Amino acid sequence: MDRQISLPMSKEDAKSLRSGDYVYLTGTIYTARDAAHKRMQEALDRGEALPLDVKDNVIYYMGPSPAREGRPIGSAGPTTASRMDKYAPALLDLGLIGMIGKGKRSQAVKDAIVRNGAVYFAAVGGAGALLSKSILSSEVIAYDDLGTEAIRKLAVKDFPVIVVIDSEGNDLYETAILAYRKD
Repeated sequence: MDRQISLPMSKEDAKSLRSGDYVYLTGTIYTARDAAHKRMQEALDRGEALPLDVKDNVIYYMGPSPAREGRPIGSAGPTTASRMDKYAPALLDLGLIGMIGKGKRSQAVKDAIVRNGAVYFAAVGGAGALLSKSILSSEVIAYDDLGTEAIRKLAVKDFPVIVVIDSEGNDLYETAILAYRKD
């Protein structure tokens, strides 16, 4: 099923999505990769506020290439989500509603997705140039010294993703295999 979702995403929208749904996101998403997640966790450990309010927001695991002239961002493909697995449950417990990346997630992340009624989306790896066409603006909002791994605020329109893990814990990477298994 194809869905259009406005961001920030409501809990009702997140819970209505099903593993395998094609979704087009419009609104604001934030980028953060390994180094930014590590810094956010260190801030939480010190009792400090995060540089963004994660509640009802979506984090895209992406570090862009430099923007071409006249474009807000360069190639913007997903990075491997499992590298953020040790940080994701805490952010989900703080209200993060969605994550975008590629690849499988740990059981701890799946449990946190279900516990919080959140969702994990996949963006197509290798399609960064195409994905960047859905990005209207890009602004570094934190950790500028991290370069491409800085936290960015992106305005997106019809950003294409697929629901991999839905709020009930259904995992497309597991269920899709069953359709092709020969017993």
